[in-house]
Amino acid sequence: MSTNPRDSAMESPPICQIVTPIGNMGYGFDETTTAYQLASLVPNGVPTAIILDSGSTDSGPEKLALGTTTAPISAYLKDLIKLLRLVHQFRVPLIFSSAGGDGTNDHVNKMREIIETIAAEEGNSDYFIKAVSIYAEIDKDLIRERLQAGRIVGCGTCVPPLAESEIESSARVVAQMGPEPFIDAMEANPDFTVIIGGRSYDPAPYAAYASYQLKRQYPQLTETEIQQRYGGFVHMGKIMECGGACSTPKSPGAVAVVYQDGTFDISPTFPGSRSTPLSVAAHALYENSRPDVLRGPGGALHLENSKYEQLPDGRTTRVSGSEYRSSQSQGSPYQFKLEAARVIGYRSMFMGCVKDHILIKHIDNLFGRIKLYVKEQHPDVTGEWDLDFHVYGRGQTTPKGPGELFIIAEAIAENQKLATSMASKARVAMIHGPYPGMKATAGNFAFGIGGKMEIELGKCAKFSIYHLMDLEPGEERLRLTPGAVNESKLLSYATSIIGNGKPAPLDAAFRAEIAQLRDSMPAPVAKGAVHVATTPFVGPSEPPKTLWDLAAVLRSKNAGPFDISLDVIFKTKEDFDAVRNSNLLSADNVSRALEIDKKDIVWMGFFEPALAFKVTIPRFRGGKKTPAGSFMENDVHGSQQHVGLGTMVLPEILRGPPKTLWEMDRTSMARYVAVGAILMAVGGVKGFLLGRGTSRSRR
Repeated sequence: MSTNPRDSAMESPPICQIVTPIGNMGYGFDETTTAYQLASLVPNGVPTAIILDSGSTDSGPEKLALGTTTAPISAYLKDLIKLLRLVHQFRVPLIFSSAGGDGTNDHVNKMREIIETIAAEEGNSDYFIKAVSIYAEIDKDLIRERLQAGRIVGCGTCVPPLAESEIESSARVVAQMGPEPFIDAMEANPDFTVIIGGRSYDPAPYAAYASYQLKRQYPQLTETEIQQRYGGFVHMGKIMECGGACSTPKSPGAVAVVYQDGTFDISPTFPGSRSTPLSVAAHALYENSRPDVLRGPGGALHLENSKYEQLPDGRTTRVSGSEYRSSQSQGSPYQFKLEAARVIGYRSMFMGCVKDHILIKHIDNLFGRIKLYVKEQHPDVTGEWDLDFHVYGRGQTTPKGPGELFIIAEAIAENQKLATSMASKARVAMIHGPYPGMKATAGNFAFGIGGKMEIELGKCAKFSIYHLMDLEPGEERLRLTPGAVNESKLLSYATSIIGNGKPAPLDAAFRAEIAQLRDSMPAPVAKGAVHVATTPFVGPSEPPKTLWDLAAVLRSKNAGPFDISLDVIFKTKEDFDAVRNSNLLSADNVSRALEIDKKDIVWMGFFEPALAFKVTIPRFRGGKKTPAGSFMENDVHGSQQHVGLGTMVLPEILRGPPKTLWEMDRTSMARYVAVGAILMAVGGVKGFLLGRGTSRSRR
């Protein structure tokens, strides 16, 4: 028997198993693959749950401001039909968070109503569902009080101070809950079937389920001992909430097996995919401002000492050593992240293209005069309004000269009628406005795409609150009485019994039945155009010239609404070390490549576990820091902001030896000849030729 605590943990059974079919509810998933995973797990008797996230600020502020959902209601219906069928078939609970995308009370209730509709269908008469709904909206009076007491700050350096007017104008405010309310709901309702969570920290339901099972199975553990394991639970949740994004090629879903010491195993549901130490470690980069310290409600996850081990099956990675440091242990209060958005006006747009070579040269001058013309045509407008242009295709050329510009114009005003009037006047001016050297007098602009001239876009929203609010001790917990309003806790819940069936036990006989089902099920196969891996692009075998050429992954992505984070994951340890030891990715070089001031870099550094470099910067639009979405947005996910980094030209030391003399510049040639002369003197022609092979080579 091993005396190592970690080895002892591995010798005991897992405390829980979690299946995540897809990274976000409403995106669709393969039911047969998920069923196969559940059939493989349920017979072993380890508590098993289906858990998935359902929300994000990634798609912009409209959900919070307008009450819309991330996916259509029909998409949630389709996914919940499949999920409840799996819950019923395998007698496992379902937990999902941030209902509807924003996690407002209305969307928590809407998801419960969808579940009620499904359970009422004729073929589901034997469904029995005990649903727990957790609500995360926060009263504005309380927010105002905490603001006046100086207990609210921006979530990150790019978030401006909160103004009281933003509280008033926001439609609703949600708090990003931690795991505590989910744990409270499970302990108060151990027979739960479904938990519908309001707005939540993405790992919260995962960490909660693991913590809940740990307490049930090891009641002798002290709070300190539980806290020591908590880092692994949060890290597991942070990976799992994105489904199988931690795998290569990317899998739709993932499976986690969690042990009592906080160690966990991650594997993909996709049959052709693998979770490797590198791919799992790299997930700490995704959507985070920095990869080593991940902050959330009540504390921070520290990954400096995390270890990643490939298991013998070649597709599962074991993770250990992750640490969670609570705010309390650091002498700080527990904080909720508050999120809200408000309507700032109504938008209309038009779009089309310009091919005339003469006009292309003068397009910015014409835009300025169009704005002046629109202002002249609306002399009585006293409220705020704006007009601006997205221009695509600048700098492109064809054999006949400059290429084609595609133009989208946006107008925003206090009402839809005025916004459309402004867009209409701008379109007319775009068609007929004069410019120097004009020859095409019949019109400047090819418009009417899809048979449309002006297109009314409706209300335009903007993030108004993205701030951290200090809590009093215990306010992060759930009110103990369903529907209570007079308790000091900020979060409430409700329970519902849905369906006409009866509770069914998860006993040995049932597990044996599932084992027989498992033995009869064929192994899953990859299907669906999105989820089938494609053959990776293999370029010509040439010396690397830019950062693109050294990167296995080079991407950008939101790190919240106010920041964009860029990741470079290198192909080899050799490349990683060479770039890290060079001066290529210095603050000066990176800021020039991204066309920002060096002082605006939020965080940058190398992350060896993933062979990666990360830099996080503010979101800019029109030269100003601004949150994602709203007027003139053109990349709400921030996923196309990495090109400047990718096109950084490698210094000579990173390019590898040229294959031919043609590839050398004059400096390289001079050095090559000088070194050759020395080697010739020492070892003759053979020494010269062999010496060339000692230069840094590319794989």
